[in-house]
Amino acid sequence: MITMSVLLMLFVGLWLAVALIGAVFKLTFALVGGLFHLVGAVLGLVFGGLALLIVAPIVALAVLPFCLPVILLVAVIWAIARASHRTATPANVAH
Repeated sequence: MITMSVLLMLFVGLWLAVALIGAVFKLTFALVGGLFHLVGAVLGLVFGGLALLIVAPIVALAVLPFCLPVILLVAVIWAIARASHRTATPANVAH
């Protein structure tokens, strides 16, 4: 019976030692993976921003013919509204 309990304690001790080593490896790889994830995210933001700076003007120029009538209509309405809100100031009033 003592032999069986000693063997059981050795087996459980070995199991716990291997589990501890596995946990250390898991923590190490999680930290390294998190670091790579952060570096990848920053690089993705940088290169994505550069791609957006290159592509956005091209897309804006491509969509301009579709938006031009609306832009002109808004400009006319804005000009009419601005002209109607001007108040006439007398010329002889000194500021």
